Amino acid sequence: MNLSKQIRYYRKRDNISQEELAEKIYVSRQSISNWENERSYPDIHNLLMMSVLFNVSLDDLVKGDVEMMKEELQRSTFIKWTYVMTIFILLVPISIAPVIYLFGYYGLIITLIFYVIGMVATFKVEKWKKERNIKTYRQITDFIEGKPVNRTKPKEKSKLLKVGLVLVSVLASGLISFLLVYLGMTLFGI
Repeated sequence: MNLSKQIRYYRKRDNISQEELAEKIYVSRQSISNWENERSYPDIHNLLMMSVLFNVSLDDLVKGDVEMMKEELQRSTFIKWTYVMTIFILLVPISIAPVIYLFGYYGLIITLIFYVIGMVATFKVEKWKKERNIKTYRQITDFIEGKPVNRTKPKEKSKLLKVGLVLVSVLASGLISFLLVYLGMTLFGI
């Protein structure tokens, strides 16, 4: 984050030690060290006191940090919804045999709930990707890792290749789901 560098820069510019700064804004020297080493973040009261002490605007002090914090929040939200999507979509085929065994065919309502939760998460992830114009796996991994997202247009695949990839992935996931259900039903003797 930029704030740690900004605090260090203004403190050194004004020839103030960490201990002196801590005394002036009524915190411990360890707090100043933690802020400068990105172990913690000062609260708004301390930010205001430092901006007055250094005679700079609050914007100059936290330059770039607000945008970085917004990106970090978006990244964590995307990761959360991706995990929810993956877990619940995987639970659908895995849960079919156990719920039928335990609750009869009415137990499939549980599996349906897993499916609905997985689909809601899927739509949230897809909406998020569409809003940010993220289309490729490389762009997704760059975003998750905090790297700049390459917005250059990827090579266009032929329409036949796209349809073929979709069909193969649907068939493969259907086959895997069928095998999981069959294995579960065999295991539970259904």
